[in-house]
Amino acid sequence: MTGGGSASEPAPAVARREAPILPEADERARLERAWSVHGALAWLRDVDHKHIGRRYVVTAFVWFALAGAAALLMRLQLMRPEGKVVGPDLYDQLFTMHGTSMMFLFAVPVMGGMGIYLVPLMVGTRNVAFPRLNALGYYLFLIAGLMLWGSFFVGMGPDAGWFAYVPLSTAFSPGKRVDLWAQLISLTEISALIVAVEIIVTAFKQRAPGMTLDRMPLFVWAQVVTQFMVIFAMPAVMLGTTFIALDRLVATQLFNYTEGGDALLWQHLFWFFGHPEVYIIFIPALGFVSSIVAASTRRPVFGYPAMVASLVATGFVAFGLWVHHMFTTGLPQLGESFFTAASMIISIPTGVQIFCWLATIWTGRLVLRVPMLYVFGFFSTFVIGGLTGVILASVPIDTQVHDTFFVVAHLHYVLIGGAIFPLLGAVVHWFPKMTGRMTSERLGRWSFAFVFTGFHLTFFPMHLLGLYGMPRRVYTYLPQRGWGDLNFLSTVGSWVLGVGVLLFVVNALWSMFAGARAGADPWAADTLEWATESPPPPYGFLHLPIVTGREGLWSPGARSAFVTGLDPDKTELLVTNLLDAEPELRYFVAGPSIAPLFTALSIAFVFATGMFTPWGPVVGMVPLFLSLLGWIVKSEDGERGGERPSTASPPAGDDAAALSAAEAAG
Repeated sequence: MTGGGSASEPAPAVARREAPILPEADERARLERAWSVHGALAWLRDVDHKHIGRRYVVTAFVWFALAGAAALLMRLQLMRPEGKVVGPDLYDQLFTMHGTSMMFLFAVPVMGGMGIYLVPLMVGTRNVAFPRLNALGYYLFLIAGLMLWGSFFVGMGPDAGWFAYVPLSTAFSPGKRVDLWAQLISLTEISALIVAVEIIVTAFKQRAPGMTLDRMPLFVWAQVVTQFMVIFAMPAVMLGTTFIALDRLVATQLFNYTEGGDALLWQHLFWFFGHPEVYIIFIPALGFVSSIVAASTRRPVFGYPAMVASLVATGFVAFGLWVHHMFTTGLPQLGESFFTAASMIISIPTGVQIFCWLATIWTGRLVLRVPMLYVFGFFSTFVIGGLTGVILASVPIDTQVHDTFFVVAHLHYVLIGGAIFPLLGAVVHWFPKMTGRMTSERLGRWSFAFVFTGFHLTFFPMHLLGLYGMPRRVYTYLPQRGWGDLNFLSTVGSWVLGVGVLLFVVNALWSMFAGARAGADPWAADTLEWATESPPPPYGFLHLPIVTGREGLWSPGARSAFVTGLDPDKTELLVTNLLDAEPELRYFVAGPSIAPLFTALSIAFVFATGMFTPWGPVVGMVPLFLSLLGWIVKSEDGERGGERPSTASPPAGDDAAALSAAEAAG
């Protein structure tokens, strides 16, 4: 079956050898032919997880830049009382575009994209479980961003905020602005669910022999916890936006109180997704910090079991916090008390992790380079955001500062301090792996200085603005309010922050072509992605590694054991069992195809035309069916990569021998 594998194929042998069975040059050439994409439209047909992961990251940063430009315009408008930079309608579009892009087009996809790139390499496999499905997820994400920003540039940008509260988004937003917003949310969440499936299956079923669950890197654990959260959280917002579309397009009145609906239903659906989303963004950042701290201190992160338990606990508790966004809606006080407790309890697992990182730094041999600077920036900034979060968990205080700039400051301290600082450090940390070149250390330090200074100069004054009563979501204010000086300071800080981000981009672009050459492991790190070349070849690993300890490449004998028996002429993966990563079978995955792109375009056509006519989805089902048919039906010429069954057998040993060898290697 196309896209599947030959499940009856026996597992390959697992061996400890000092030299490969085939001459290395010959084996590399055969693997290159099997795993590379060639011919016309190669870029559009590519299904390599490394290429798809990089596209996620680069595309997300493009939307990040556009959202940042919108934020700078908003800050210019608020710089002085009675500003005239933009009018109220454009301001509403700007803050909606900023929030929507940052949350749905940048923060979640960029973390997923880093996972798509790194998780297969970290667990020692050659691609994700379903490569074509992975490509489909990226194309849906790309199309959603193009739809959103295309609508904005033609004057149809959504204007109800990234939260789209009803009835503002239903009864008081004419035209197609909110309809388009609702459709693009569904597309981005489908993409996020695809990423979740890819990472979970890859991490659980394609780990290198010997990588038991208690040997998985902390970054992989962070990604697994995050993607399970995606699976449970994203359907809530997809359901809510579908309800908004139904209320607007077919008058279902689900949120109309006068017709028996409930406006608070939207807030419950949205924030049941919205607050876990903060941790969907934040938990991968914790994985970044663990990887950077281990590489920068030359020792494993202290308290591995506590770190894993904290990640899992954060994922569970995150689903019990959403009502603290609704303390002013008149909910029962007993219920509010439970959510107050949960909002405070969730700070405990993160505190445990911070103490573990500090213990690692204290007992390690710290090398202070740019990635570690961002980690220290994360420590200081996120602690402030966490403290203001505990403050907002108190119902009386939250009632006073609700919907003021105090909440805006808290949100940005948590998201930028807790996610963007580690992300920027992670980009620098894995830049040599992705490009084969090092970034400039000097320019990186300047960039960090501007970003750190500009961030605090921008958002710390907002705490005071909120305490002085300045509401959020206003496009101007009167001089007698006394908010002008703090807003001026915040606007200056936003441009300092913008300069820092610009320096970061310049550093990345310059280093991509002129940076110092990086070896396979320039940081002397411990995880398996550093065991292959920089950048990795299309097949990832010349020989799939065998894990001999929790510390990965730092474990004794880590680089001398590898897997044999996979056919170098076919796109085969090794499937291992869930708990102990013992070899089970060889899986023959699909190769390059244009079908994911056509499928994504067909799905987008169904969603987009549904805003205008009920016949749109009906007509759109035809190309969607044809594209899916082309995806799954075997071609006559036996296209490489899943179009013909694998018949190769391992050169030595049977399944039992392979399992015993894996146990011996572990």
